[in-house]
Amino acid sequence: MAGSTQETSSATVANGQPQGKQTFAFIAMTCLFFFWGFITVLNDILIPFLKESFDLNYTQAMLVQFCFFGAYFIVSPFAGRIIDKVGYQQGIVLGLLTTASGCLLFYPSAGFHSYALFLFAFFVLAAGITVLQVAANPYVAALGSEKTAASRLNLAQAANSFGTTVGPLVGSALILGVVATDASAVQMPYVMLGGLLVAAALVFRSIKLPVLEHVESQESDSDDSVWNYRHLVLGALAIFLYVGGEVSIGSFLVNYFSEESIAGLSTADAGEMVAYYWGAALIGRLVGAALMNYIAATKYLAVNALIAMVMILVSMNTTGSVAMWSILAVGFFNSIMFPTIFTLAVNGLGSMTSKGSGLVCQAIVGGALVPLIQGFAADTVGIQMSFAVPLVCYIYIGWYALRGAQVKA
Repeated sequence: MAGSTQETSSATVANGQPQGKQTFAFIAMTCLFFFWGFITVLNDILIPFLKESFDLNYTQAMLVQFCFFGAYFIVSPFAGRIIDKVGYQQGIVLGLLTTASGCLLFYPSAGFHSYALFLFAFFVLAAGITVLQVAANPYVAALGSEKTAASRLNLAQAANSFGTTVGPLVGSALILGVVATDASAVQMPYVMLGGLLVAAALVFRSIKLPVLEHVESQESDSDDSVWNYRHLVLGALAIFLYVGGEVSIGSFLVNYFSEESIAGLSTADAGEMVAYYWGAALIGRLVGAALMNYIAATKYLAVNALIAMVMILVSMNTTGSVAMWSILAVGFFNSIMFPTIFTLAVNGLGSMTSKGSGLVCQAIVGGALVPLIQGFAADTVGIQMSFAVPLVCYIYIGWYALRGAQVKA
């Protein structure tokens, strides 16, 4: 999912680590990928729930994503330093406990009926997930041969996508499907999540994982700057708009499908439909991995962006099941965008690759800002026409694929 950053590996497995221990460690890491995908996608279920509970307009409701993805932007630069100081395994434990703290804060947030406290809880929760990602991505890459690192990361990311597919189904049943009409309905589900995360932290603290040796990245000693690379800067903007567009669409689906002119579904039934959006992304990732062996990355990205635009336009100008399924189909075409844009953006950077990757990953803050813009549009012109905001995002991505990604000499 959008919130899944790809950090460049800066660790290797210490010599003498048995293969069995590496396999166990990989399975444990894969479970983490599932968990943070599951927790992140629950935002799409909580936004309409909190909107109704606190009588919010769309702009106010989108502050959930602002706080959540804002945490990525703020915490990411410090997370790497924390991992360097305490190590990968303890960094994972810290990330799990921080995420658990965010989940447990939902209980007093509902008890005091405080939307501001809920927003703080989202920030803390996302801060923990950020630390987890910064630790787990390079850890998975280092667990085995360098030749198979990409394969391991893709498999772990598939577990993350599975979490984003299952999350809406569970969230709809436990939160949107309850009788409670106030925010108290989230208390027990998030206390349970917090308890599971604390238990996971205790497990990770006690098990013996392979020791990773930190490898200092080789940076250029020249006065070169990432801002000198046009395709990188334009690529960072593409990531900003991609993450923003994907997150924004997901955030509005429940309310959109509840509209009488679209599907007229109950919030619980609409929440279950969100699983198709993220499930389509899982399928699209598998299809894209196969097709991109034969199709140039820029062409495949351009085609996906074009079809995503068409699907949004169809949804904006139709009603009923056509409008519903066309917007859900966008999830399929989102699937390959993040890794493809990321690869194109850092292409040809040489010794500046690490800094360039950092700039691209910071652009995930688009998930905080674009939903706010669509929220304002929904309050102004209506929810259906507000999808013009992510439409603009995909127009830019299509242009980047065809023109902006070209490396200038």
